Amino acid sequence: MSILEQLPHGAAVAVIRLRSLGDCVLTTPGLTLLRRARPDLKIGVSVEERFTAVFENHPAVDGTLAPTWQAVRAWHPLLCVNLHGGTRSQWMTALSLARWRAGFSHHSTTLAYNLKIPRAQKILGVNRTVHTAEHLASAFFALGVPIDRVPRAQLCAGETPIPGKYAVLHPFASGVEKQWPAERFCEVARYLQLWNITPVFLAGPGDDAGPFKEHAVFQGPLAEARNVLSKAVAFIGNDSGPAHIAAAFGVPSVVLFSTSNPAIWGPWQTESEVVVASEGMQKVSVSRVIAALERLRTFEEAHA
Repeated sequence: MSILEQLPHGAAVAVIRLRSLGDCVLTTPGLTLLRRARPDLKIGVSVEERFTAVFENHPAVDGTLAPTWQAVRAWHPLLCVNLHGGTRSQWMTALSLARWRAGFSHHSTTLAYNLKIPRAQKILGVNRTVHTAEHLASAFFALGVPIDRVPRAQLCAGETPIPGKYAVLHPFASGVEKQWPAERFCEVARYLQLWNITPVFLAGPGDDAGPFKEHAVFQGPLAEARNVLSKAVAFIGNDSGPAHIAAAFGVPSVVLFSTSNPAIWGPWQTESEVVVASEGMQKVSVSRVIAALERLRTFEEAHA
């Protein structure tokens, strides 16, 4: 009998999901599968405050929990699933008082777990690189969710503050080596204007949006950025969290990769073109990105 089958009706489950925006977004397919398998469970996600907008109003999430062991324990989980694996999340799992404490067996330490989850390849029965969405969903498969196609990430959005037809450009990333030059993003923006599509540059609260001031810039909290991304006709950006949000809403996307593997981090379950900068971002031409954008069928229909 699987762990999921042993959970009584209405049992509380805590899912620890610390760190990056992309990881948070790509956790939602697994949560959707868990909810589908056991709609009665009370599911709480422990997440840092800056990323709570990812899980806001999500149909598979009953509550977001502060990223502390006290908050996780107060949820009274029978099952605690650690999807992060770092030292802090290990302590949170160990102190949750959950009867079952699960995490991947390849985490750096596994002392907090009495349920050790094997690698996704073994769970899925495949011998290939798996996408992060598949990797995270495999934890729930291991616990008893029926193995199925991993769906698109799911986020809920409100109205966008930007009128008309627009595309979102995201020229920022976690490291300089992952950023395509700003002036080339501006060239793409000028092409979009020729297609009667407004280019909107998306910037985080701490980003320098100065190089893009001749165009519309949206620089606001994550919840509002999510809303903006949800209604875009296209997304063009570096490998980063907003690319995963765009994919969650089915926005046709062109994403530039340098150091990350697109087989692991590419746009999940949406029409997309991946531009791999094997020799560095400086070597990627504007024409290459424009050509990738024009190959997107749904984008072509949007500016026809």
